[in-house]
Amino acid sequence: MASRFFSDPESVLGTLARLFAADGAAREVAILTYSTPEIVESHYDNWNGGTYYFNLFLHVPINLYPQVEGSKDQIATAIKEQIQVFLQGNEHEILSEIAIVPAVVDDPQWREKAAAWLSGSKVSNQGRVRSDNVAPLTQDGLLFRSRPEIHVYKALKATGVSFAPLPVFIRGGESYSRIEPDFVLIYKGITMVLEVDGDTVHTETPAEAQARIRTLQHEGVHVERIAASECDTPQKAKEVAEKVLNTFQKLKDAK
Repeated sequence: MASRFFSDPESVLGTLARLFAADGAAREVAILTYSTPEIVESHYDNWNGGTYYFNLFLHVPINLYPQVEGSKDQIATAIKEQIQVFLQGNEHEILSEIAIVPAVVDDPQWREKAAAWLSGSKVSNQGRVRSDNVAPLTQDGLLFRSRPEIHVYKALKATGVSFAPLPVFIRGGESYSRIEPDFVLIYKGITMVLEVDGDTVHTETPAEAQARIRTLQHEGVHVERIAASECDTPQKAKEVAEKVLNTFQKLKDAK
């Protein structure tokens, strides 16, 4: 298995992602899922039949790397510890180090994009700094935590309703809290939080998820929860968007 890993790490890394998902380790799952692995031989020791030493580089997309940069060493250590079970029985091939690095993107327009960012045209207040609940995907320059969320985003965008994907809400004072709802929608004078539950990135229990958005509920915000399985295709997400609009109308009529 060790030789297979060093020549083609994909199957082992895929198994590791499942193991970390079972433990609710969203950061590690995101790194393994969205990074590109590279095995590099670091050195060779010819003692006792010879031993090859390798480094594993995980090239992380640039939208994900800033979210995990502060804890990348901790994540790399966790991955290295878990991976050892697959490398047993081969004393002549050793995994020396795992490094999480930003993926290099060949973008001939990077100067123009950097200038636009400096001018403030690309500034976003989306939740991007909580490394324990990363948002590894992008669509239209916005961050998302899962494919079902992107399907919902596209479906809501087609309806014309005003909404914010993955916004940051801060509650100050002694009971300070920071929350990042999946979607906040405003329609006909009503504010709604729409949460997508049950994908591999959301690791909260229903009770934890409810506690996280309780601050907004206490302010009169209506909360709707949907399962990821209800919006894992564009067609399903379209049906969810229609149901959301119907819910808005019922709430409006009940006032």
